[in-house]
Amino acid sequence: MADLYTIEDLRLSLADMTAKPLFGHAPRIEILKGLSFTIPKGAVVGIVGGSGSGKSTLGRALVRLLEPSGGSVRFDGHDITHLSEPALRPLRRRFQMIFQDPMSSLNPRQRVGTIIAEPLRLHRMDAIPDRVARTLGHVGLPQAFASRYPHELSGGQRQRVGIARAIALEPDFILADEIVSGLDVSSQAQVLNLLERLVADLGLTLAFISHDLSVIRRLCQRTIVLHQGQIVEDRPTADLFADPKAPYTRELLEAIPLPDPAQVWV
Repeated sequence: MADLYTIEDLRLSLADMTAKPLFGHAPRIEILKGLSFTIPKGAVVGIVGGSGSGKSTLGRALVRLLEPSGGSVRFDGHDITHLSEPALRPLRRRFQMIFQDPMSSLNPRQRVGTIIAEPLRLHRMDAIPDRVARTLGHVGLPQAFASRYPHELSGGQRQRVGIARAIALEPDFILADEIVSGLDVSSQAQVLNLLERLVADLGLTLAFISHDLSVIRRLCQRTIVLHQGQIVEDRPTADLFADPKAPYTRELLEAIPLPDPAQVWV
């Protein structure tokens, strides 16, 4: 299987505003420390780690919302590491992102249909009303929802709108950043089932960021474990659960609440 992403020695530093002096520039802190991995086309890859591990920073580097400080990011053969925004624009349609909090990522003043249509207009797509209706159907929402505002929807429905906006452009790659962390267990299961179906039906490649290994186990074929900006494990998910190699991975597994205290993740 060909690789959609090839990441080599990826490094990313950000300004540490908590240590900024009164005059002069803030010191920079290295968030990602030389990451190398690939994401094959059609794969569902989990990126997991605790708070501050660098997983969301990595995700934003993959879709070039953040520019790496070093190393390289290649997307389907294109080196996007330091591409300018005009040069990136033709590729942006091909990689999309679903954000964690739909209430902050969806414009509260726009109706659902307008929210989904906005990226279609930006990229000058044709037959926009038909595409909006088809996309709503893909995520299991009635066409009547196109006239609703985000505040009129439940949390799970709002997240479906976020997913619809991401798939409307028919991308090759989707980054999902902690998108079920704010949902109840039933809504989580529905969204995970939806993502699984969309990957199969639309031929998507998916990177799913989470701090919850139980969610990763449900959805992802392969798991990358990040700790303090470094990869400590990159293995098939089943193997990782059966025999975690890194102490940090074992800590994450032990932190998952289980119905039976004597049960273990095997």
